[in-house]
Amino acid sequence: MSRFLSLRRRCSGRHWALLALALTCVAAPAWSATPIGFDEAVRLAEARAPTLQARRSQIEAAREEAARAGALPDPRLTFGLTNLPVTGTDAFDLRADDMTMRQVGVMQEFPARAKRQSRQAMADRMIEQTQALSLAERLAVRQAAAEAWIGLWTAQREVEALQAQRAQSALAIRIAKARLAGGTGTAADALAVQSAALELDNRIDAAEAAVEVARSTLARWLGIAPEEVTIIGAPSDLTVLPVDEATLLTSTDRQGALLAWRSRESVAEAAVTAALADTRPDWSVSAMYGQRARAPGGMSRSDMLTIEFSIGLPLWTRTRQDRGVAARRAERDAVVAEHEDARRLQVEAVRRALAQWHGLKRQVERKEQQALPLAHDRAQVALAAYRGGGPLQPWLDARRDALELHIEHARHLGELGRVWAALAYLLVDEETQP
Repeated sequence: MSRFLSLRRRCSGRHWALLALALTCVAAPAWSATPIGFDEAVRLAEARAPTLQARRSQIEAAREEAARAGALPDPRLTFGLTNLPVTGTDAFDLRADDMTMRQVGVMQEFPARAKRQSRQAMADRMIEQTQALSLAERLAVRQAAAEAWIGLWTAQREVEALQAQRAQSALAIRIAKARLAGGTGTAADALAVQSAALELDNRIDAAEAAVEVARSTLARWLGIAPEEVTIIGAPSDLTVLPVDEATLLTSTDRQGALLAWRSRESVAEAAVTAALADTRPDWSVSAMYGQRARAPGGMSRSDMLTIEFSIGLPLWTRTRQDRGVAARRAERDAVVAEHEDARRLQVEAVRRALAQWHGLKRQVERKEQQALPLAHDRAQVALAAYRGGGPLQPWLDARRDALELHIEHARHLGELGRVWAALAYLLVDEETQP
């Protein structure tokens, strides 16, 4: 009996050990998630972004198209019958007439050299355009990943700031209960303190939900599950830009929003050149071998070889090719005008972002250095006064204002991070990136 109990204990212990090991393996992905810093998040987002892979494929496609743009058209194989009788008693008889021939030949078209050169130039400009779009997309991915990381960081800071208020709320509840028990407080004050504590819990729940939303956003750019997202450290100094403001205002053509415009102008100019090349005539050459039918009992005739040259005749250029040239020039002028409008819009956007950044930076600094410490001291003084027998309302007002200030500070900090990221990732030059 004792052996049986001993065996049962060993089996039970082994069972629990295996169960613990299984639970550890199941929970391992969540526990083993490596915390991701700001710079690492931006790097990973750039390496894993599907949109950037799509841009690389588009560049490869444009290069393949450019490799064949200036090539000659494929030759054509021709075959058929000539001089076949279709009436009379010899109709459709291949051997009735010795002029009937079976023909087979080949034809090659030669587009004008200017046309082939213009097609090659257009293909090269398309490569440049796809490369510019890829650079712009890379900047957009960096900016979005930076904003997502900063969004999660600020959301977590808001949760921490609100959770830090729980100690004061718990102290207020104890004071209210003590005063009520001692006969110096009222039931209304005790209920008001408990309501304030519930309101704090509601604010914390809302902030934690915002953290989960921000975690999902960052997970999208990192290509991992939201539960695996853990961040560490802080972002770059949000009060300092990696590029001076004068450079941002004078380098609009090198910024992500305008990178593709110069190549669009080049494509439009190449289209004008291609339209001008349409006035040049194409030509072709063909060679055909004809095997003549041999009539029964007739004289044998020799086979025939035919060589033909043809050339296009652009005689009505005023109503055809010249109108195409005029249309392409108008389209080029439209692209130039749109480029100038986009440039002005980008300068306005940069100036607006700089103004917002300066304003938010001052607000965040003022809150962190003055407003938040004052709100904390005000709540502490009001709570001490209530503990000493004073009224409760001053502490409730101070507490409410402190919570609103913490939430507003988190919102301003998130806005500062977004504006900072929009300015920090404007330029494609590697040395200007944070």
